[in-house]
Amino acid sequence: MKGHPGTGKSTIAAAIAAVLQCTLIDKDDIRDATLFLSSTATSSALNDLSYDAMWRVASTQIRLGLSVVVDSPLSRRHHLDAVRRISGETHRVLIVECRPSDEGEWRRWVERRGEEDGGVGHKPATWQDMERLLEGYDGCTEYDVGEVPRLVVDTTNCGVDGVLCSVIEFIENHCGDHPS
Repeated sequence: MKGHPGTGKSTIAAAIAAVLQCTLIDKDDIRDATLFLSSTATSSALNDLSYDAMWRVASTQIRLGLSVVVDSPLSRRHHLDAVRRISGETHRVLIVECRPSDEGEWRRWVERRGEEDGGVGHKPATWQDMERLLEGYDGCTEYDVGEVPRLVVDTTNCGVDGVLCSVIEFIENHCGDHPS
């Protein structure tokens, strides 16, 4: 999965994993487990730690021959390079990128999640937090994925079921009946 926070990645990732009955690894689960370290480590260090743990868990699942849905922003090229390294030559890497066309709806999702979470945690809780995050990315999220097949989905246009249908079709077209 690829996309900014609050774009529907986790919702779509969970739906994909449920339909395909495969492992789901969510970077946010790991990052949330590091919150108690916030007073002793920088946010950047904790984010790096979260990615490292996620790649290690994914690598183990892949070595076991299991298909994996990795739910993360995949915001930097070196994250994609890590996925490609751990998948090796025997497993396909596909990118499903969530990109909402309706910024107003996306904003409502971010702010609703912030209200539900009480602003606690590492995710942007307000639209202003999101704007600061996007500024900090400074365009690094727009990189060439090379030959890795990528499907960009508009998560504000056709609902979870519509997006899920197009994602499953995309996966089947690139992996056959048994994605790995």
